Amino acid sequence: MDDKILQEKREKTALVLTNVYNLPSMSAIMMEVSRLLDDPSTNTDKLSKMIGKDQGLSTKILSIANSPLYGLPRKVSTIDFAILIIGFQDIKNIVIALSMIDSFKNKSDKNLNQEEFWKHSIITGNAAKRIAEDLGFRIGGEAFVAGLLHDLGIPVIHKYFHSSFLEIIEAVNEGGIFLEAEFNTLGMTHAEIGRFLAAKWNLPAPLVDAVIHHHDPGKSEENEVLTAVVHLADYMTQFLELGAFYWDSTNKLDPAVLEILKFENEEAVNEFMEKYRELFTKELEAIRL
Repeated sequence: MDDKILQEKREKTALVLTNVYNLPSMSAIMMEVSRLLDDPSTNTDKLSKMIGKDQGLSTKILSIANSPLYGLPRKVSTIDFAILIIGFQDIKNIVIALSMIDSFKNKSDKNLNQEEFWKHSIITGNAAKRIAEDLGFRIGGEAFVAGLLHDLGIPVIHKYFHSSFLEIIEAVNEGGIFLEAEFNTLGMTHAEIGRFLAAKWNLPAPLVDAVIHHHDPGKSEENEVLTAVVHLADYMTQFLELGAFYWDSTNKLDPAVLEILKFENEEAVNEFMEKYRELFTKELEAIRL
């Protein structure tokens, strides 16, 4: 494709995204929760009462806290206890990530089932946290958020670039690859769109980096371990065929993961992933929407 045409597409996409960012996108309750979490005087009782006003948010937080992959040592039945055991900082990250996903939710159709997308996002986030901890990396909270948000660009394309979304699917049906079809249609991939929005929401640089490079962690510039963990968690949903999302069907494991996460060879990676099969199965059974 001509470079000039590609640049024009990229500029047009960026302009639309700027307008998307300017739309009111965080509910009043989520904004108040975020404000409370920034206030050093906030106590658990005040925070839990505010979160409890949003039934959807409460349900999702409790679902995450009780996730087999998230790995908390006991059943969490109240928001108060969830806050205590997860911690203020991770609760804040969870609230921000959930609000971002909720902001760009669209009606389900034959090309994007919101329930399947949510399940894939939550299982990738929870798996990324668990993998990081199992491998001895102290980045569980960041891994969860990056995993939850890694595919944020897909529902954004579906909602705000719907004709382009259909063009991408048509190109893939004719034998193309999703990332290439996105780039040829929009001048950006869903990873770049996710990065654009994550940066606009002032997420930390390592999280933004993990979003844009979740398909190619070898190119990570901020925290290659975080990015590689998210990539592996995302790929595992395809490998295990549990919680997979069809938009990832043409993706492959980046060989850079072996070196970054210290695996001896690809067979060792496959054996590592296979050990999570039962947890992934339990995770899908436990997810509440």
